[in-house]
Amino acid sequence: MKNNQKLSKYLDTLESHIPKFEEKNPNISKSTIGWQIDHSLKVINNVSIALQSSDPNQYKNNFSFLGKLFFTLGFFPRGKAKAPKYVRPPETILKEDLITQVQLVKSNIESLNSLDKNAFFKHPLFGNINMTRVYRFLELHTHHHLKIIEDILK
Repeated sequence: MKNNQKLSKYLDTLESHIPKFEEKNPNISKSTIGWQIDHSLKVINNVSIALQSSDPNQYKNNFSFLGKLFFTLGFFPRGKAKAPKYVRPPETILKEDLITQVQLVKSNIESLNSLDKNAFFKHPLFGNINMTRVYRFLELHTHHHLKIIEDILK
């Protein structure tokens, strides 16, 4: 469960793209690389906060069929879901904000190691995601946005 090496690697890759945060390719996405980075970091930070403040005794395994399907396939389809407001980047994305969020993500990921296995967050499509699934979710989600970044840069 404490294996977040893949997530750390993805985070390093996200961080390495910060200098190119203003680049975009409308054939791939209407958003910039900065949007992809900001969104990915907001998701990790919000998930971390939700896990830390959750009551493990309230956890119910209601993981949806869609969740099981995407976790098994190992990817999320592109352009199907719309990011909830609280994980949407601001109109103007600043390089400094991305750098600050990366630091916050790093400390938040560290803090996950000490959480109860039934600490959880509610995903709008997948249902409750507890610690046994959270790294897989964060890896799949971050990788999804890294692939979009790579396609923008092609």
